[in-house]
Amino acid sequence: MIDAARSALFVALLSLSTSCAASYCGDLENAYGPFDYRERAIHADSLKLVESAHFTPEVEKLISGNRGALGADLDYTLRAFPNHPRALTSMARLALRTKGSKSNGMKYSFECYFNRALRFQPDDPAVHAIYGGFLSKLGRLDEAIEHLSEAVRLQPNDATSNYNLALVYFDKKDYAKAREHAKKAYEQDFPLPGLKNKLIQAGKWEEAPAK
Repeated sequence: MIDAARSALFVALLSLSTSCAASYCGDLENAYGPFDYRERAIHADSLKLVESAHFTPEVEKLISGNRGALGADLDYTLRAFPNHPRALTSMARLALRTKGSKSNGMKYSFECYFNRALRFQPDDPAVHAIYGGFLSKLGRLDEAIEHLSEAVRLQPNDATSNYNLALVYFDKKDYAKAREHAKKAYEQDFPLPGLKNKLIQAGKWEEAPAK
């Protein structure tokens, strides 16, 4: 019941924040799309068309643009498929290496593309997970926790989201929650031992009693 209440509050706050930002981040209507990436099997032809022209391996790796500036190709991809997870990840990586709020060719600021994705599909755990990871790298830990927590709520057994949420809690020195989500990640066979080692070194790891 508490989780449901928290979720309802999160959705209400998200609706308020996204409605306020809509005028700045643009309407979602697009000449092509928008399409839900989670329904890519239905939109396979559209996805192939967009990716072959605007989200090539070089664009994804941030090497160079294909039809124009790198930012323009990412912009086109994310206006057609606002919740395209790999494109959002590439955009976040570009934001972290770029001085300024947007890259050449982008219609909106970097953060606007997350706003647009969340307005388009607020229940997509991948969007919350990628945004939460991006926010954590910016040092905005409380916001990161909000989005990573929502990703975990929507997809409780996702090892990566639990691990990344645990990392942020560790940075906040909330070791109990860090341990809780770390254990959930490792229960799903998450392969990296770094967080467990950090918790052990901090004296905050507790092994489950042997059965």
